[in-house]
Amino acid sequence: MRANFKLKIVILFQALALCLVPSIALAAVGCTLNDPDRDVKRIFPDSTGYKTTFVTIKEKGGEALKEEVEDKLGDKLDNIYETIDVPFAYYDILKGREIIGRIHGVNQKGTYGGMQLIVATDMGGRIIAFYYQKISSPEASKFIDKNFTDQFIGLTLNDFMKDNIDAKDPSKDSSKDFQATKRGLKKNLILLDLLKDNEEAIVKK
Repeated sequence: MRANFKLKIVILFQALALCLVPSIALAAVGCTLNDPDRDVKRIFPDSTGYKTTFVTIKEKGGEALKEEVEDKLGDKLDNIYETIDVPFAYYDILKGREIIGRIHGVNQKGTYGGMQLIVATDMGGRIIAFYYQKISSPEASKFIDKNFTDQFIGLTLNDFMKDNIDAKDPSKDSSKDFQATKRGLKKNLILLDLLKDNEEAIVKK
C-alpha cells in the first residue's frame, strides 16, 4: 500500500515536470512568422524574396546591451520571457538585390497569456504594417481589428520614445493589454535599432 502511494507521488511529480518543461522552453523562444512566404508577399507585394537572420542581445552586447534596452524601454526585461539569449528573427525584404523593408516580431506578456506582435518597417524604421500573430484576450477581436492596428502605421521609434502615440485603447476592460501592446511595439523598435540597424552600420564601415 505504501509502495503504491510512493509510486503515485513519483508519477504526479513527473506529470508536473512535463507540464512545466514546455512553459520554460517557450519562454526562451523568439517570435518567428508562421508563414513567412505568405506574409512577405501580403505586406510587400513587389518583393522578389527575403533573407532571414537571427540575433540575440547576448551575442550583440550582453548585459551592457540589455541595460541599454531597459533604459530606452523605461522598464526591466522579464527574467523568464525576455532573457538576453532569446533569438529575434529579422526578415530583410528584397527587391532584386535591394533591401526595401523588414518584418520583425516580439513576444510580449499579456494579461491572459503571451502576445506575438509583428511589425513591418521601411528602411527608415517607420511602421508600415502591424498585426497580432497571437493574442489571448476576451476582447481580442477589438485589438486585431485594423481600425486599431492601423493607428500605429507611420510611427517610428522616436514617437514611442517621446510617447507621441495617439492610438486609443479599443477595449472596454483590457487596458493592461493595450499598455502591453504599446510596450511590445516600443521594445520591438528599440531592438531593431540596437540589434539590426547597428549591425548594418558596422557592415557598411
